[in-house]
Amino acid sequence: MHLLNLGILAHVDAGKTSLTERLLHTAGVIDEPGSVDDGSTRTDTLALERRRGITIKSAVVSFPLDSVTVNLLDTPGHPDFIAEVERVLGVLDGAVLVVSAVEGVQAQTRVLMRTLRRLRIPTLVFVNKIDRRGAQGTALLERMARRLSAPLVPMGGPAGLGTRAARFVPGLGPAALEVLAEQDDALLAAYLDGAVPDGRLHAALAGQTRRALVHPVYFGSAITGAGVPQLIDGIERLLPAADGGAHDPLSATVFKIERGPAGEKVAYARVFSGTLRVRDRVPYGRAADGSRGDADAAGREEDSGAGAGAGAGAGGRGRGPGTGGRGEGAEAPRVRTGGRPEGRVTALSVFERATDVRRDSAGAGRIVKVRGLGGVRIGDALGVPHQAYEHHFAPPTLETVVVPGPGAGRRSLHLALTQLAEQDPLIAVRHDELRGETSVSLYGEVQKEVIQATLADEYGLAVTFRATTTLCIERPVGSGHAVEYNKKDANPFLATVGLRVDPAPPGSGVRFGLEVELGAMPYAFFKAVEDTVRETLGQGLHGWQVTDCAVTMTHCGYSPRQSHAHQRFDKSMSSTGYDFRGLTPLVLLEALRRAGTQVHQPMHRFRLEAPADTLGAVLPVLARLDAVPETTGALGAAALLEGTVPAARVHELEQRLPGLTRGEGELETAFDHYAPVTRGPLPERPRTDHNPLDRKEYLLNVTRRMGD
Repeated sequence: MHLLNLGILAHVDAGKTSLTERLLHTAGVIDEPGSVDDGSTRTDTLALERRRGITIKSAVVSFPLDSVTVNLLDTPGHPDFIAEVERVLGVLDGAVLVVSAVEGVQAQTRVLMRTLRRLRIPTLVFVNKIDRRGAQGTALLERMARRLSAPLVPMGGPAGLGTRAARFVPGLGPAALEVLAEQDDALLAAYLDGAVPDGRLHAALAGQTRRALVHPVYFGSAITGAGVPQLIDGIERLLPAADGGAHDPLSATVFKIERGPAGEKVAYARVFSGTLRVRDRVPYGRAADGSRGDADAAGREEDSGAGAGAGAGAGGRGRGPGTGGRGEGAEAPRVRTGGRPEGRVTALSVFERATDVRRDSAGAGRIVKVRGLGGVRIGDALGVPHQAYEHHFAPPTLETVVVPGPGAGRRSLHLALTQLAEQDPLIAVRHDELRGETSVSLYGEVQKEVIQATLADEYGLAVTFRATTTLCIERPVGSGHAVEYNKKDANPFLATVGLRVDPAPPGSGVRFGLEVELGAMPYAFFKAVEDTVRETLGQGLHGWQVTDCAVTMTHCGYSPRQSHAHQRFDKSMSSTGYDFRGLTPLVLLEALRRAGTQVHQPMHRFRLEAPADTLGAVLPVLARLDAVPETTGALGAAALLEGTVPAARVHELEQRLPGLTRGEGELETAFDHYAPVTRGPLPERPRTDHNPLDRKEYLLNVTRRMGD
């Protein structure tokens, strides 16, 4: 039987989890649909999810249809947990986007549809809650097409809106034919001739849906079950099944990490090709760009390959046999010759009929739970990389300091937050040793509450938070170069490092390159410089992360391995990775100082609907909040404003809007870009490193640690 990995996505409270329960019930997997209000759903398993009635973590359930087995991934709807949605997108064959017939299209709905279309994921739309008072039908469909900027194919229409008897009446009408004809010239010609056979129409619908050109729309109710059989028929007929051969090389991607009852890591992965078996030794990591495997391997080469003299680096990126090899336990991955760690699979589970069951193997198309890979992380490839892990949504733009309460030690707190970061890497734990503080990045205040409750429930740690602050970035404004030579100019490190910093286009991130020969010194030293560059750029001249820049290594040098007859390697006379890691921050920050940086703040794009007669009160407030309306329009008696506003001012705008618009204003905001801070003092972020901007202080701290 074919497999289909299907995501359920929506804005908060659209009814995703209720629809998941109804699908399981209609497919005959469960006797009664669970209730979000009662905390009895199959996918909201966390105690906090059941208490709050919202989905926080993505969850997987499975159910069989006539010709396909569906692995259904229920995702969070609240924008604070968009990172959970992001990780699921890369493993989907298709999706169902749920829209409330009462609330209509929300900001999150627009973000999700834009992303689904950009990734060309075949998507059906289910308009839920047609049984609720205030439910909309045809008028909502027209607004959806306009607001989502997507070609929607109505698969029928609702009847009895707003009543318990509301139902879905299936049928492809002229509106559906017009949408399909816009994507197919031959179909358009047949349509103009007045003769389109039903078979050709349905074939065009299936083909265009699978290519993500159009999106069929169903109406129904997850509570009453109206429209759900038709949606299931669409899932089975219109969405593409998983592909990939069972005999091809293994390729899988990890999209979720959790901890088992004994604290062991459990990885959720989609198998794209090949077969994963218990007791297999599997390479893992983000080797698509080399960033994971090389970093891990470099740390293991410092005392072996790195001290072999100039000839050790002559082979470029090649590594000799025996690099790594620290045992086979789940928490001690072995490093292969290619640089990626590997581990032995100790147990596998697959999803069948709303539960997970142990299996000895899992083939292409499966969603699996894998145990035994102790060092695995979200985004890692198992076996042959399928594709590079990408971010599809905006990064977190908020940060807060976590304050331990009575009985919560700082060490225990840091360990707990580090484990939470395994499950959600974007919370980006940041530890300030100088002040003894730990901070995390966030999408919003609800995420803060979830972290607080998770620390209390799962780790027994009571915490509070300081006020949330906005995360800025720094970008170079010019070029700067600096170099320090081995054994010259009071350089205490046995290393020569020269670096040039140049600005790069927005969105390009950090690029590292060489203007020296790769064989000029052992590769592990080059990797130590690159890794330290990326780490050091986490705190620029004003303490913010530096991005959109190119860093080029212009000079390099080292002291070859020194030893006396019948004696051990003498580190005091020979370069080690520590010399390059210690010197690089000094050189990089000096180059960055000469280049100069500009602080940029996150900007949100807003869409504001308000009664036209309230604009006189709204516009001055927008100006005081540094919001810039870029377009204006009219929607009947309402005015429509679209523009940008600093992320730091969004919360205040949300609070003030009801009073300014008699409670009738509707505001949507989403991260759009970073813009230079041009008004007021530049925001500064306290440093958590040894401050390479102050050479004396830095060397004092670093050399003291060397002595330790």
